[in-house]
Amino acid sequence: MHHPLSSPDGRIAAQDAPRKERLVVVGNGMAGMRTVEELLAKAPDRYEITVFGAEPLPNYNRIMLSPVLAGEKTFDQIVLNSRAWYEDNAITLLTGEPVESVDRAAKTVTSASGRVVGYDRLLLATGSMPFIIPVPGSTLPGVIGFRDLADVDAMLAAAAKGGRAVVIGGGLLGLEAANGLRVKGMDVTVIHLMPTLMERQLDPSAGMLLQRELERRGITVLTGADTAEIMGGERAEAVRLKDGTELPADIVVMAVGIRPNMALGKAAGLECGRGIRVDDAMRTSDPAVFAVGECVEHRGVTWGLVAPLFEMAKVLADALADGESAYTGSVTSTKLKVTGVDVFSAGDFSGGEGTEEIVFRDAARGVYKRLVLKDDKLLGAVLYGDTKDGGWYFSLLKDGADVSGERDTMIFGQGFGGADAGNPNAAVAALPDSAEICGCNGVCKGTIVQAITSKGLTSLDEVRAHTKASASCGSCTGTVERLLAVTAGDAFKAGPAVKPMCKCTQHSHDVVRAAIVAKNLRTMPEVFQALEWTTADGCASCRPALNYYLLCAWPGEYADDYQSRFINERAHANIQKDGTYSVVPRMWGGLTSASELRAIADVVDKFAIPTVKVTGGQRIDLFGVKKEDLPAVWADLNAAGMVSGHAYAKGLRTVKTCVGSEWCRFGTQDSTGLGVKLERMTWGTWTPHKVKLAVSGCPRNCAEATIKDLGVVCVDSGYELHVGGNGGLHVRACDLLAKVATEEEVLEYTGAFMQLYREEARYLERTAPWVERVGLDHIKQALVEDPEGRKALHARFLFSQSFSQDDPWAERAAKGVDRHEFSLLAKVG
Repeated sequence: MHHPLSSPDGRIAAQDAPRKERLVVVGNGMAGMRTVEELLAKAPDRYEITVFGAEPLPNYNRIMLSPVLAGEKTFDQIVLNSRAWYEDNAITLLTGEPVESVDRAAKTVTSASGRVVGYDRLLLATGSMPFIIPVPGSTLPGVIGFRDLADVDAMLAAAAKGGRAVVIGGGLLGLEAANGLRVKGMDVTVIHLMPTLMERQLDPSAGMLLQRELERRGITVLTGADTAEIMGGERAEAVRLKDGTELPADIVVMAVGIRPNMALGKAAGLECGRGIRVDDAMRTSDPAVFAVGECVEHRGVTWGLVAPLFEMAKVLADALADGESAYTGSVTSTKLKVTGVDVFSAGDFSGGEGTEEIVFRDAARGVYKRLVLKDDKLLGAVLYGDTKDGGWYFSLLKDGADVSGERDTMIFGQGFGGADAGNPNAAVAALPDSAEICGCNGVCKGTIVQAITSKGLTSLDEVRAHTKASASCGSCTGTVERLLAVTAGDAFKAGPAVKPMCKCTQHSHDVVRAAIVAKNLRTMPEVFQALEWTTADGCASCRPALNYYLLCAWPGEYADDYQSRFINERAHANIQKDGTYSVVPRMWGGLTSASELRAIADVVDKFAIPTVKVTGGQRIDLFGVKKEDLPAVWADLNAAGMVSGHAYAKGLRTVKTCVGSEWCRFGTQDSTGLGVKLERMTWGTWTPHKVKLAVSGCPRNCAEATIKDLGVVCVDSGYELHVGGNGGLHVRACDLLAKVATEEEVLEYTGAFMQLYREEARYLERTAPWVERVGLDHIKQALVEDPEGRKALHARFLFSQSFSQDDPWAERAAKGVDRHEFSLLAKVG
């Protein structure tokens, strides 16, 4: 297939004068495509546009690669311009096709595939390349940069195997890479040449706070560390520092900086210095060739942050539309994209002669603010722990505003002490139109307001679609919503209300669960602090939920919080209306024996237990046990080889079975034997709510498998797996999940289903409402359509079980755990 303006040999037909000017863009990244977007807004019919991209992908938001690495976003969520967008705007997109040469005399470019395309105007947006320290071993496999999706894929592949990662460079990219790899389970060490992390963006005090936070998350940080070599044979195995320290490594990430990718421009004979040199209109030494983004040098300066790139793009689009705008440089701000770490800096905070500083510290909250002023103007700002006023400080800095009237209170934030103090809507209304609202996409307040008023926008999704504000990292979502409320007034449609976990927080169960993993929160106090709980210690509603979420997220690490359990789970028995308890020993798959029955009878006689009843789950329930007798009852049952049946637990209760092929003439498989295997695998687990399983030996379904949380129905050819059923007040029949051939598959699917439910359901949500909420298709996609994902879920379940299958009765009967729970109160007087 030929380019629309190409002759059969791939060359542009010079004799045919095109109706439109031909604009060729080399580079399908953020700077180049932002230029094209701005140009389409100014002169939509001026050019026929061809875009070459070296990567085989549409334009995506590179500054969102860190959340992709950390598992907080998918690639589709960071795509800025889909392939459909190029088609809708009649743009020819050639991905996976880097341009290798430019013939300025013939005005053509030639790609790696040999495609030759002519241009009237050429835009070079070739970006930057990661700087690789030229130390021995730097070219070994396993040493990668952090610039594109391929690098993220390489890091994710390494993290999937576990092991150790060394990140060289404690700047923005290095710390974001380190956090992502740590979240994915690797042991991470960051080595940084300078004495302070992010020294270009943070002062020593903020750098120290940041280092402490990262170390609290389990990342080892070595500052003042100089790399001598990367050691290894066929691939990187360790990093040796100049002081002789050796750090084992399964992967080494180089994140020490970037260099403008000016090779194409230099080979074409364009004037280059540190980058491709451009004037204030972003024009190179060739009037027909323009350049934009990280590949350029403007007035002796190169840029690596997104805001200057977008400012360049706006000027360049104006130049391509014959405007007279000029780019004169940028004032920049920085935010670290590590979930739960709030860091902001802007301007020059180095201080010095003629400057004054305003500093605020709150050690308890982990907040540090430093403002640098000169001649009654804000020169620089560093914020750690509380960055909500970053946009306001940045506006004051960019505008060169006189702050003498606010000098005494500005450290406390916008509007402090005024009539509208604490009113976030008033604060956003007071921002000038030039104030940057969305740093990821370079969207200012004026652009959003104009879109709201001219297009009648009333919802956050509409604003995102038209302006891209809040469409990337989402940190400005609250500000955009407030701006919508102020501008659209009563027409503003707030997003669907999310029910908070409890009165202690505004966050939903889903948000809290995600934050525990993303922010590496390992204890309840850490959750309270990071998610700004409004109470000191939570409440009876949120503490049991948090206890479960932490147990699920960090098996083997988090210590179960006894105080956050309901009484039945604390006492490991079910309290009855008269204050006594019932005890249900586990009977694997409903099987028992003469010795177990004798032991039960002996216990009943010994402790004068008034009622013995067979349960619907094929167990025996002993009613009327005094609380102080529980440990002794358990000890006698333990002596007969019986363990807790967890009849009180948010966990596995029973696996009900029929006799199956062993005794029944209709049985197709050994349902009892399979039920025992399932119960041996799943007992002791903690889940969001109680879980009941069943195995029926034939479609007659005597074990009622199709109204259980997970039920197995044996058939001649294998096993049908049904999920999401329950009896009780609102009966729900199961949905058919899959049909498998072997017992091994039944066990794998069951473990994977249990783990998916454990990881995704909300506390106190049974499988039935969970299946209805997320949809059977979602569960099938995770378990049936993704075999590797299913195996990973099953493996995580078994790993968690390795810490859960200790009999709580034995711990309390023989070891005296929680002895106070079963002791009578002393009589006084």
